[in-house]
Amino acid sequence: MNQAMIIGTATSIAKHVSLTGAKLLVALPVDPDHRKREGDPIIVFDKLGAGVGDVVLISSDGSYTGKEILGTRTTPGRWGVIGIIEQRKKDRNE
Repeated sequence: MNQAMIIGTATSIAKHVSLTGAKLLVALPVDPDHRKREGDPIIVFDKLGAGVGDVVLISSDGSYTGKEILGTRTTPGRWGVIGIIEQRKKDRNE
């Protein structure tokens, strides 16, 4: 498990059938203080409602990502959001 900051969203036209309808986010692994990056950006799957600016807990447990997030064990999806640590403050106009 790692902490990461959501820095964007991703879309895909051509994808594995198990990824149809999945929410794709771009996550940047960060240190526990959320100040220093700990690696390169990665694509994560989300069903908890994380958004850009949120600090989340991610896992590379493919069986959790497949079964719990994507609904199938036969998927190439690897990284998934398993918790939201800190949500960005939402603008009242959103």
